[in-house]
Amino acid sequence: MKHCLIVAVLVSLVFLSRTNFCDAQDPTRTVEVHAKRFAFSPAEITVKNGETIKLLLTSDDVTHSLLIPDLNVNETIKKGHTTEVTITPTRTGDFKGKCGHFCGTGHGSMVFAVHVTGN
Repeated sequence: MKHCLIVAVLVSLVFLSRTNFCDAQDPTRTVEVHAKRFAFSPAEITVKNGETIKLLLTSDDVTHSLLIPDLNVNETIKKGHTTEVTITPTRTGDFKGKCGHFCGTGHGSMVFAVHVTGN
C-alpha cells in the first residue's frame, strides 16, 4: 500500500512540474507609461489578443489616472509612486483610454490607446 501512495505522489509531482498553471497570469512583458501634463508617454501600445501585459504607471508631476473602460482599467497614478496594473485583452480592437483625474486645463487632451491584434 505504501508503494502505491509513493507512486501516486511521484506521478502527481511530475504532472505538476510539467504544467504551468500561471501562464495566463504571468506578464509576458512590462511597459512603463509616464503621465505628465498633458500626455501619456508612450501614448499608445500594441499587444496581442490574450497576451498579459504589466503596465508600470508613473506620474512625473501631479496626480493622474489611467481609465480604459473596455479593458476594466481605472487606476490612480500619484506623483512619486508607481502603480502596477496587469491587463489581458480577450478581444481584438482599439481601446481608448484617458486621464480620469482632472489635472489642469489640458486634461481633455490626455489620451491613451491600446491596440489589440490577433494572435
